[in-house]
Amino acid sequence: MQDDTLRLLQWDRLCEQVAQFAQTESGGRNCLALQPASTEDAARYKLQQTREARLLETQLAQGLPLGGIRDIQAVVRHAQVGGLLEGMALLAIASTLAAARKVRRVIEDREDIPLLLDLVETLRTCPELEQRINFCLDDSGQVMDRASPALAEARSQQQRLREKVQKTLQSLLQRQANSLQEQLITERDGRFVVLVKVNAKDQVPGIVHDTSASGQTLFVEPLGVIEDQNRIRQWQRTEQQEVERVLWELSGLVAAEYPALSHLIDVLTTLDGATARARHSLWVGAVEPVFHPHLLELRSLSHPLLVAQSLRDPSRTVVPIHIFLEPPVRGVVITGPNTGGKTLTLKSVGIAVLMAKAGLFVVATSAVVPWCERVLADIGDEQSLEQNLSTFSSHVRRIVGILQEVGPRDLVLLDEVGAGTDPQEGSALAAALLQHLIQVSRFTLATTHYGALKALKYQDPRFENASVEFDEQSLAPTYRLLWGIPGRSNALNIARRLGLDSQILAEAQSWLSPQSLEANTVIAGLEAQRRQQEQSNQRTQQLNQDIEKVQRELVSQKEALLRERLQLQQQEQQQLQESIAGAKTQIARVIRQLQANPTAQQAQQATRTLTELEPKTTAHTPENYRPQMGDRVQVLSLGQTGEVLTVTSDGQAQVRCGVLKLLVPVDQLWPVGVKVPAQR
Repeated sequence: MQDDTLRLLQWDRLCEQVAQFAQTESGGRNCLALQPASTEDAARYKLQQTREARLLETQLAQGLPLGGIRDIQAVVRHAQVGGLLEGMALLAIASTLAAARKVRRVIEDREDIPLLLDLVETLRTCPELEQRINFCLDDSGQVMDRASPALAEARSQQQRLREKVQKTLQSLLQRQANSLQEQLITERDGRFVVLVKVNAKDQVPGIVHDTSASGQTLFVEPLGVIEDQNRIRQWQRTEQQEVERVLWELSGLVAAEYPALSHLIDVLTTLDGATARARHSLWVGAVEPVFHPHLLELRSLSHPLLVAQSLRDPSRTVVPIHIFLEPPVRGVVITGPNTGGKTLTLKSVGIAVLMAKAGLFVVATSAVVPWCERVLADIGDEQSLEQNLSTFSSHVRRIVGILQEVGPRDLVLLDEVGAGTDPQEGSALAAALLQHLIQVSRFTLATTHYGALKALKYQDPRFENASVEFDEQSLAPTYRLLWGIPGRSNALNIARRLGLDSQILAEAQSWLSPQSLEANTVIAGLEAQRRQQEQSNQRTQQLNQDIEKVQRELVSQKEALLRERLQLQQQEQQQLQESIAGAKTQIARVIRQLQANPTAQQAQQATRTLTELEPKTTAHTPENYRPQMGDRVQVLSLGQTGEVLTVTSDGQAQVRCGVLKLLVPVDQLWPVGVKVPAQR
């Protein structure tokens, strides 16, 4: 049943979506095979991995550096069972080891990602193996001369002999020019030859390796170079043997490190999988889900496949829904018109719970989900012609399977429960089924058109009603999910929008029972009340926003006035200090004049001058009060109260007045609760 649920909820398409963000082949395969965890601890572990990988993605310029990692699982296994690795496969191993070392270096520098840190701490990047491979092979995977003295000797001898053969053949071209078709040295079967005319073959004795298509030219290896070319062949065999020996040596080193390399591949695959999940969450705007034993709350929930479509095509809008279930509610009956989003609601809830179990973030603004052992679903038309099953029979068959497996920690999703048969019997069957399921499951969500199921809420507090909204003006669904109010099918309105004849619609209206019309009228009234309440809430919300805006403006103005008053006070103090400094200068000048020519008249004039220069200020703070840190004081110059934060040795105090921190002379402070003397 769980596999069927994954298929019905299009889990494979979601995995393909996540796999697009993998940077390695093994990581991509890991994402494609992603499955919900079997235990809550395992799910929490994967969610924390995703959270830590997302932290790296948002804080590092290029995210986790996974470039250079190759898919080496098969080649490492081949070496472990005794196989010979080619040069490019060995280079892939070296590249992966270098990349793993870089990844470990990035993660080791951080302490805020403990799970990823634990992963890389167990890595062995085998630097000796990497160095040996890079020493022996060039960038194209060819074994270099330095890998073996014997290899270097074989290649050196071949080069010397080739040069000797070329020199001999060049001399022959000059001597036997009339016997040659062209002044050219070429190769046949890996040996140097010259192009000899057929009628002059006796002039250039040697071995004929080939004939031209016209038959007029022979490709001849002259006798003078046969011995040297035989020796080249011998050295080539030596070279080939030595190259193979080096590759066997390197393959053996890989095989010896198989446990470390196998673990390294697993760790890198895990890191890439976590990074892919993190990048997917950033792309679709998802949040980390939280597990709660009895609560299902999904705010602004959207289906990830629809969000992906809207990201690729902005004309496709997605309307989010809100889900909130808490005890005693355990069952929800969702009603409303066709094409209104009832089935999508079931799929969105189901895939959100599965995503949380698989370590994926949920496409919502907040997500609290219960731990569900399984998600069991009957969604869509499962009619089977091959098995001769009707739609109703197919639904019943799936429901029987659900009833056989359902447990107290399972989520059950039923689409159009009881449909496909006589409405009265189908409604009775659906009601009994839902009553049973809320007894044995954690939560059950069902969609239906049956009016009787809408009454379950009023008979059993464990049920809740929800409906998909229908716009009476446009006669179209809005895809919004409404709680507490059952929905109407609106079949006649939808048929009218789609162009059905009005006379037929009028005739259909006359067939509706008075009870049905009355119920629809009541529901319409409830919907109208809900819309009025929403409008009232919107007005209240707007009013609150306006009040908050005015409050912020008033606070800002108050802060500006305080800063302005403080600035003026500081300017006044500066001017006072300048006046005092000027007075001191004049006093010194008068004293010097008296000392130079002391007379009674000059003494009187000096007294008057000193009296005029005396500062018109008085001390504010009594000698027995000095502000201490933590005192509540009045700032006399500003008329504000605050708390003393610090007192400096130069007679200044830092005071916090509301949100402001002011630097004020201590003589401007007075303790709160003590009457200010009159002279102040």
